[in-house]
Amino acid sequence: MPKALHFKGDKKVKKKKRTAEPYDADAAPSKALTTTAPAEGTEDDDSWVSADAPSDISGPILIVLPTDTPSCIACDANGKVFASTLENIVEGDLATAEPHDVRQVFVANRVAGTESLSLKGHHGRYLSCDKYGILSANATAMSPEESFLAIPVPDNPSAFSLQTAREKFLSVDESSTSGPEIRGDVESITFNTTIRIRMQARFKPRLRASKEEKAKEKVSKKELEDLIGRRLNDDEVKRLRKSRRENNFHETALDLKVKSSHDKYASM
Repeated sequence: MPKALHFKGDKKVKKKKRTAEPYDADAAPSKALTTTAPAEGTEDDDSWVSADAPSDISGPILIVLPTDTPSCIACDANGKVFASTLENIVEGDLATAEPHDVRQVFVANRVAGTESLSLKGHHGRYLSCDKYGILSANATAMSPEESFLAIPVPDNPSAFSLQTAREKFLSVDESSTSGPEIRGDVESITFNTTIRIRMQARFKPRLRASKEEKAKEKVSKKELEDLIGRRLNDDEVKRLRKSRRENNFHETALDLKVKSSHDKYASM
């Protein structure tokens, strides 16, 4: 279920923790695991990170422009697309940029069967580029004009150019007296087409996978002992933690439980 966007300075609402069920020695390992292995911090991570590859781009994003004054692509409730000045940025470093206005945020989704992206504004309508290179955000449904391909910029890590369905690129022109103008009619990748994409950490595949793996390693020795029903030595704890990372925890836990039963009868 989509979550509301959070900006710097917002107060976080503390969630009530569910009380874990009492341990049942006869319960199946799969039941006990539901209370011992939450992917802590993964789903609730609302920090912003940079997309490093086109496959990273998903969920709420900020499209940072190569302007002298740090800015990003934004749209208003009427669908007008404009360059919006960034306020949440550390010492001019574009790799630290975060949105402060919901108009600066677009939700990126993969277009089915393609590598292209759809970009939906805060008002629920799609960013599009017509045959003249004019951008707007009024479309209520998808067509080729509402799809964009993120192409990595050579020799510039974490930088992209957004290509339209007509194989032109989005660019920004600062020569206008009325302020930066964003268009989609440039035919090749240049400095003015080079953008950076900031996204929420919980949507970044590799970061999400890394956090889930770390969460699996955080299970305590006591939790494992409660699960197996006896005291464990260090080698057994390491074996169980390793099996969690390798997704064969149930088999390992069952082996140790069987071993416990054999040891019990052997000592009688």
